[in-house]
Order: sequence, then C-alpha cells, then structure tokens
Amino acid sequence: MKEYLDLPYGVTIRHMNDGSGEYYFATVEEMSGCMSDGATQEEALSNIREAMELWSEGKIEAGLEVPIPSTSASSKEYGGKYIVRLPKSLHARLVMEADKEGVSLNQYTLYKLSV
Repeated sequence: MKEYLDLPYGVTIRHMNDGSGEYYFATVEEMSGCMSDGATQEEALSNIREAMELWSEGKIEAGLEVPIPSTSASSKEYGGKYIVRLPKSLHARLVMEADKEGVSLNQYTLYKLSV
C-alpha cells in the first residue's frame, strides 16, 4: 500500500465555511469519491492520506485497479485564479447571497462550485 501512497496524487485541500462550520475539505483528483476533512490543513491532509489508503484497499479487495497519477495532470501548475463573465443579474444575485451568508463573493462562489 505504501507504494501507492508515495505516488504524486493530485490532492486538493480547500478552506470551507458553510452551514456546517469552518473546516478544510480534501479530495484526490484520481480517486473519485475519495474525500475527507479536518479542522486544520494538516488534519485534513492526514485524514485524506488515511482515506486514500482505505479507498485503495477497497479497490484492491474488489479486484479493481487503483489509478496511477497522471504525470501530465500532476506536473501542471495552476495559479488558482480565473476570470469568468456572467450576466449582471446573476452577479447581483451572487453578491446578495454572499452578503446574506456573511462571506465574500469569492468564498461564496468557491462554495457553490464545490457542491
């Protein structure tokens, strides 16, 4: 199992602040459905490593292959920023919903994209 966990999987950890509170949410790009969370980034990383192990063990026990990280995906660099154009009415609605939740427009948009 260690050989799988040592591979450069695409782990993403996002700061969340939604109806259930503030936490860090972790996913693995190559392992569909493999996710975990934690109160801190470090805890989320530790928890996702455990989830990756359990996820991989489940695949192996079921006689399925554990995906290997794509070298092209893991070697890409993403800045975490992109620009999107949207109708003024949608922009206004998103701003109002973010204000209602007490979060920034960026944070609210991230939340909406991640669910």
